[in-house]
Amino acid sequence: MGSDELVKTTDIAQHGASRLPSVDVDSFNIEIKDDDGFLGDRASKGAFREILEEWRKPLRKSGEDPFGDEPSDKISKKALDAVLVGDDTEATAVVHSAIEDFAQELAYVTRRFLKTKAWAKTECIVVGGGFRASRLGEIAIARAEIILKSEGFKVDLVPIRSDPDDAGLIGALHLVPSWIFEAYDSILAVDIGGTNIRCGIVETRWKKAPDLSKAVVFKSDLWRHADDEPSRETAVKRLVKMLQGLIEDAEAEGFKLAPFIGIACPGVINADGSIEKGAQNMPGNWESSKFNLPASLVEAIPQIGEHDTAILMHNDGVVQGLSEVPFMQNVERWGVLTIGTGLGNARFTNRRKENGNGKDRDSTESGKKKGKADKE
Repeated sequence: MGSDELVKTTDIAQHGASRLPSVDVDSFNIEIKDDDGFLGDRASKGAFREILEEWRKPLRKSGEDPFGDEPSDKISKKALDAVLVGDDTEATAVVHSAIEDFAQELAYVTRRFLKTKAWAKTECIVVGGGFRASRLGEIAIARAEIILKSEGFKVDLVPIRSDPDDAGLIGALHLVPSWIFEAYDSILAVDIGGTNIRCGIVETRWKKAPDLSKAVVFKSDLWRHADDEPSRETAVKRLVKMLQGLIEDAEAEGFKLAPFIGIACPGVINADGSIEKGAQNMPGNWESSKFNLPASLVEAIPQIGEHDTAILMHNDGVVQGLSEVPFMQNVERWGVLTIGTGLGNARFTNRRKENGNGKDRDSTESGKKKGKADKE
């Protein structure tokens, strides 16, 4: 599309909205700083690798590093998980030491979030992101919870239930107005990251579970764009091709695919679908006032089936957290932290429903936009 042209997406709700069908988004993408920089950098997957490296240094000097010459950032999570149950006690001790130090950092970062106004009275925090998809990540989360409770914080830290890759797609269901589920059994979802773009067909299974607790990713397609270093225009074209392929797959499988695409994207998402900030790791300049991803996709895919395409885009941390909505009904205020390249964050307050199915009937209403990039 021309750089100065914008196509308005179907207005069923507001991009980056603070009011969603099942929750109010109290905050997302909060940036807290300390003397060393952004707080989230202390609890990222890169931070864990740095901690692991520090524990290896004294052993390396004496020629007794159980990991040999393998760089710390190249050791897979699967290999580290195997060490935890292996026979090499020294290697196990190194990994446990790194887990303990990382858990202390995660507890520190969580503590700082809990002390902000936006996160006050948070009862439960879901931890997602790629780091969670490992045994060492689960141990670090559990240890951080113990640390916080020992300090008097009444908050639970739990690993996200779905695989983090699936959660980033399943959560898009909770951007959708509930009436869509009565006519359709699946949607398209997109999870955009600084390394990968993942698209999928998300099966709602709404008739089995109206709260969407049984939703699954039927099929997904992954493109590691970081390897190709494409331009922004090339990235959008590739994304369109991926979505068109999934539309064909859904039709071939007999799905009743909704004319809806839910998008999870890093950064602060404005009401018109543009990105205010936080997309610096994306291919090309995604923060340009002349670029609008939802509008670009609507122009490329104007219809799905016989109806106009509707698109909603929200912050990726928000969307991954939304996959937990059905399982957070026993609390009122809860949050999500996603441990990946950085530390994504969002805080939610549940909206109580009269119809009992976990979705609201007034979800077409545009929520009032709040400042999402609040600083402490």
